[in-house]
This record gives sequence, C-alpha cells and structure tokens, in this order.
Amino acid sequence: MVGDAVEVIGSGPTAVDPSTYHDAIRILEKYDLLAGGEIPDRVVNYLRAGAAGELPETLKADDPVTGRVQNLIIGNNSQAAEAALNQALAGGLNAQIFSTALQGEASQAGKFLSLIAREIVLFGRPLSRPCCLIFGGETTVTLTGCGCGGRNQEMALGAVQELAGLPNIALVTFATDGGDGPTDGAGAVVTGETRDRAVNLGMDPSKFLLNHNSYPFFAALGDLIFTGPTRTNVNDLAFIFAF
Repeated sequence: MVGDAVEVIGSGPTAVDPSTYHDAIRILEKYDLLAGGEIPDRVVNYLRAGAAGELPETLKADDPVTGRVQNLIIGNNSQAAEAALNQALAGGLNAQIFSTALQGEASQAGKFLSLIAREIVLFGRPLSRPCCLIFGGETTVTLTGCGCGGRNQEMALGAVQELAGLPNIALVTFATDGGDGPTDGAGAVVTGETRDRAVNLGMDPSKFLLNHNSYPFFAALGDLIFTGPTRTNVNDLAFIFAF
C-alpha cells in the first residue's frame, strides 16, 4: 500500500488497527453484499457479533500494550526508488525520482507515463536524453474482462498506443516482489515499436487491454520481465528510459 501505513504492512500484526467491525459491515452494505448471499453467513454473523460488542476488537490506540510496542519500517518503496536512482546516475544517465505515490487505474497510469515520455522526446523535459525517470507506487485494475495479467503488465499495455512511433524510448514496469498479479512475470517493457510489432503478429493492443489480457500480449512479443521471487515486496516501480 502506498504511504507506509504500518497497520497494513504484512497485515499489521503488531500495529494499532483503526478499522472496526462497524467499518466492515458498512463496506458490505455499500456494495449490497449482505443480503445477496455473496458473503458466507458465518462471516456476516461474526462481524455482527463483533459490532454488538460480543467479540473483542483488534488492537486499538487506547490499549496499554501499545506502549510496549515499537514498529520500524526497514524497507519501503522510496528506498527502492532511491536505489534505482543511484544505479541510473552511476550508469551515466540523467535521472530523477518523479513520484513514489503513483496510484489509480493501471491502464490510465500507463497512458500518463507515456505522455511524460512524449514530453521528453519532444521538448527534453523534465529531463534531457539520455535519461531515466523513476516512479514508485501501486496501481489497481478494475476487472471487466477475463484475461490474464497483473497491474504492472496492464500499465505497460495502457502505454502502447501513446508510445507508438516515439524513437529511443522505453517504459519498464514491474512489481518489486517479482510477481505481478497471478502471473509469474514481474512486469513488462514497452517501446515505440511495440504497437507495430504486435500488429505484425495480428494482435490489436486495444482488444487485449479491453480484456485485461496483458500477459499473453507481452508473452507473444517476448517483452515480459521475469525475475523470480525477490523476497522483498515494497510496491511497484516504473521507469521511463530515453536514449
């Protein structure tokens, strides 16, 4: 989760939990999930019992035990972005961290990043070539299709059309834990040639995006990123490279 909220890192077993049983019930009510049978009765009954005070709440700020607990964040997305920045600078690139709060719909984030790439190509800003612009955060995907992929692959797919034709440019997106969504790929690479390469293989990027089918799309192009499990999960990173 973007923002280093301790209560959600690893489910926050030693952190104060600001949410309540009432909060959980309100969310279920908001999406009309209480009456439709989508949620098992035992779960609903448990939440209602908690809301009625029949079950203890999770750890709250007024619990005396909190005075004996200290939570330390030893690794986060900002540190990962800074490490990438140092590596890019060492490689002779003009480099900058643009933001570590990238959120929202993955495909739209991809389009946003591609527009920044276009700005670099056309006007040399915010950095001049050769450069590396670094982004951190974590996007989401609102599923409406039945394809296979992950948020980083979808973000890359969302950039294909806008990046088409741009010279010497690449967008690289990946999950820091090495697994993007339910796939074995960490992310994907998009360049100014990606769209034409796909079309030559009979693939329409827009149709793959509509079905959230990013993994097969990039697999066919050989542009998936595979790192294997990294044993570190600090959200996602994305890079715009211009050479």
